[in-house]
Amino acid sequence: MARTVAGLPAGTRLSDYITLGVIAERIPRRMVDDILREEERESERIRKLPAHVVVYYVIALAIYMNVSYGEVLRCLLEGLAWLGRPVRQLRQTTKSAISHARTRLGYEPMRRLYRELVAPVATDRTLGAWYRSPVPDRGPQAPSWRLVSLDGSTLDVPDETANVDVFGRPGTAHGKSAFPQLRFVSLVECGTHVIFAAAEGPFSFSEVHLTRSVLPQLTPGMLCLADRNFFGYDLWHEAASTGADLLWRVRLDAALPVTESLQDGSFLSTIYASAKDRRSDHDGTPVRVIEYELVDDVGNRVTPGSKDNHYRLLTTILDPEAAPASDLARLYHERWEAENAFDEFKTHLRGRATVLRSRTPALVRQEFYGFLLAHYVIRGLMHEAALAADIDPDEVSFVHSVRVIRRKIQASVRHRGTAPFSPSGNRHVA
Repeated sequence: MARTVAGLPAGTRLSDYITLGVIAERIPRRMVDDILREEERESERIRKLPAHVVVYYVIALAIYMNVSYGEVLRCLLEGLAWLGRPVRQLRQTTKSAISHARTRLGYEPMRRLYRELVAPVATDRTLGAWYRSPVPDRGPQAPSWRLVSLDGSTLDVPDETANVDVFGRPGTAHGKSAFPQLRFVSLVECGTHVIFAAAEGPFSFSEVHLTRSVLPQLTPGMLCLADRNFFGYDLWHEAASTGADLLWRVRLDAALPVTESLQDGSFLSTIYASAKDRRSDHDGTPVRVIEYELVDDVGNRVTPGSKDNHYRLLTTILDPEAAPASDLARLYHERWEAENAFDEFKTHLRGRATVLRSRTPALVRQEFYGFLLAHYVIRGLMHEAALAADIDPDEVSFVHSVRVIRRKIQASVRHRGTAPFSPSGNRHVA
C-alpha cells in the first residue's frame, strides 16, 4: 500500500513531539561520535546536516513513519537550538540534501551502533522476564534464567530496481509479491520486548542462515525459546555452545527414542547429526523431551483435529527438578512475546501495511537499524516506568508510550539541568 505522506500542524516543534534529549540519554552522543570516527563517516566540514545529526534523524524517521522527510527534519531542528543555526537557514534543507546526507552516512554506523548499544535490560526486579528455579540452594526469589525468544519476519521495501535486485520478491499464488522484501531474524528479551540482536538479508536467505549471526548474543543464564522451523542438529549445537539453555519445539515425526522416562512426564533422548550416526550410536547429544497437548478448561482440544494442539519440545535442561516439564510447557508459550515485539516494530512504529521509505538497499538497511534503535529507546522508557510502578512491562501500553514520546516536551530535560549536544560536542541548555 502506498504511503499517504502526512504533515504536522503548523508551528509544530520538537519540544511538542520528539524528545531528542530522551533519545540521546539512551543513545549517547559520545558513542555516536566514536563510531562515526572509527567508520570514517565524520563530517569533514561543517554541513547543514552533520553525520551525528543524521544518526538521530534516522531514528526520528522511525518514530514518524508517515510524516514526510522535511517535516520530521523541521521538527527535529526547530525544536532544538543544539545546531546553533537560524530556522530560516534550516528550512532551506531540501529532500535531496537529506537523501545525500543519509547516503554519506550509509548503514554501517547504524548497524554498529545497534550492535554495540542494544542489550537486554531486565533487572532482577523486572516482572515476567525470568524463569525462577525452585532449586532450594538458589533461594525461592533468585532468578535462574532470562527468557529470550528467537524468531524471524520480513518487511516490505520500495519497488525499486536496486531493491529488487538485492532483496528479491516472495512468490505468491498469482505470481510475485507487489514489493521486494527484507528478511530478518532477531533475539527478543521476552519480559521487556527489547530486540537485542538482529541480522537482515535478502528474502531468499533462510531464517537458519541469518540465525547464525545472532547466536553469539546468547549467553549463560539465558533460556532461548524457538519454534520448530529453527531446529537442526548443527544449529542446536551452535546455540548450546554459547552456554545458554534451549527450549525449542520440534516436529512430531522427529526420531526421538526414549532412553529414560522421568517422573515429571518428560523423558531423556538423544539427537544425532545423521541417520547413520543414529544407527551406530555415534556422537549423540543428550536432550530432554516434553510432550503435551493443548486443551481448554473442560479438557476439550483447543483446535479439534489440528496437529498444532500437540507440542514436542527439546531442552538442554536435563534435570527435571531444576525445570519441571509443566513449567517448561508453560514457559514455551512466552515465545509469542517475540511476535508481539515484531508487531510493535512493524505495525505501531512502521504503520500497518506501510512500505519502508528508502529506495536503495543501503538506505533500506540504514532505516531498518534506525527502527530497531527507536524501538529500543521506547522499550527502555517503558521498562523504567514498569520498574517504578512495580508492574510487569506487559502492562504498559506500547502505543500510549509512543504517543507520550511524540508529545513529551523538552522542558523535562532542562529541568534536570541537561540539554542535547551542540555540533561542537559541547553541552548547552537549549
